[in-house]
Amino acid sequence: MIKVENLTKRYARNVAVDGISFEVEKGQIVGFLGPNGAGKTTTMRVLTCFLPPTEGKAEVAGYDVIREPIEVKRRIGYLPETPPLYPEMEVSEYMEFVGKLKGVPRVDLARRVEEACERCHCEDVKAKLISRLSKGYRQRVGLAAAILHNPDVLILDEPTSALDPEQRRETLHLIKELGKEHTIILSTHVLPEVEQTCEKVIIINRGKLVATDTMENLNLRLRGAELVSVEVEGRNGALSHDAVKQKLETVDGVSRVTFKENRNNRLVFTVESAQGRPVRADLARAVVQSDWNLIELHSMGLSLEEIFLQLMASDKAAAGGAK
Repeated sequence: MIKVENLTKRYARNVAVDGISFEVEKGQIVGFLGPNGAGKTTTMRVLTCFLPPTEGKAEVAGYDVIREPIEVKRRIGYLPETPPLYPEMEVSEYMEFVGKLKGVPRVDLARRVEEACERCHCEDVKAKLISRLSKGYRQRVGLAAAILHNPDVLILDEPTSALDPEQRRETLHLIKELGKEHTIILSTHVLPEVEQTCEKVIIINRGKLVATDTMENLNLRLRGAELVSVEVEGRNGALSHDAVKQKLETVDGVSRVTFKENRNNRLVFTVESAQGRPVRADLARAVVQSDWNLIELHSMGLSLEEIFLQLMASDKAAAGGAK
């Protein structure tokens, strides 16, 4: 659905995007991450035909952003961080105006406006002037305008900016629902939002691609060793966490055991294996053979924040070594 090959964008001597390549499949929700100034917004502006690339190519829904920009624009919905609203218009008036610009058939326009406003929870302000809306409502009107023409691809730049927690939750739920019908690229600085909504992550730094993969594969790539949470309960009263810790440490392949907490006489440990050594089955066996109750045992992944920071640190080190 989106294909980027060796994309570069220069401004005089400044290279904003430096030879990045990635693909987004139909129906995916992809998180687009990077620190301020990494090149995220520039990439989005190229994909939406606001800026031409200096080198390389980009296709959206099978159309080239340079040769076929009109076809690309017909198939995308774009929500920039600050929605381009007209404050002197009423919400319904603005939505109808956007619908006409985007070629929504006149016979369908009223229905599309109603559906988009309802899905984005701004139907109660349709009669209000945009200048009188809160920033949160303006964000929702911008999202409603982006989906009005039912585009194949949605490109969302900080879509939950300025929303309160309840509005943020509703917007993320909406994005997940939209992902059933649209391909979505979501740029955000709020990493838990990406974990909640996205299947794939693209990370760039200083204009270069740092990583593009699923969360699961990034976890495996960065961690290598298995990290397991183990919750144990004694059959006859309280257990000594030292005794359980010592037992878990004897399991072949375990490199470190850390006591985490006591939950009403249920002891929780974090166990790290040596690299490439799966230990879950042996941990379970050790607990059961010790005549303890195994309440819970599951693999633990790195948080997206930890992955992001590790990748940024690795990229910084590599850049320093290249000087």
